[in-house]
Amino acid sequence: MPSLDPIEYADASPEVRAVYDDIMATRKTDWVNNFWKVIAHHPPTLQRIWGNIKQVMSNGALDPLTKELIYVAVSVTNNCGYCIASHSAGARAKGMTDEQFSELLAVIGLANETNRLAIGYGVPIDDAFK
Repeated sequence: MPSLDPIEYADASPEVRAVYDDIMATRKTDWVNNFWKVIAHHPPTLQRIWGNIKQVMSNGALDPLTKELIYVAVSVTNNCGYCIASHSAGARAKGMTDEQFSELLAVIGLANETNRLAIGYGVPIDDAFK
């Protein structure tokens, strides 16, 4: 799979540096992770995805830990090792325990198994669920 080298802050264009600065300010950190540094090869995508992340992952009807747990679940299902690591770290920073992580993985595994069974058997949706 092709991979682009991360664009470090010192090598970034002013447009990319502005997004990096916002990432660091928003996250109260002094570094930018590789996901952002790689998608910085296309500044419009960097700006769009960072804006979406800020909007969707901010406080809302779902608390920040729940959002991270959902992100981990989708990342496991999509087999994205980078996102599993990144959002597991984010969930731990928001209070996820080892017990919660283990239970999350059990739910993910169960949901994937039962989803595949329902798809394979073509189970019709019950009227009560409509």
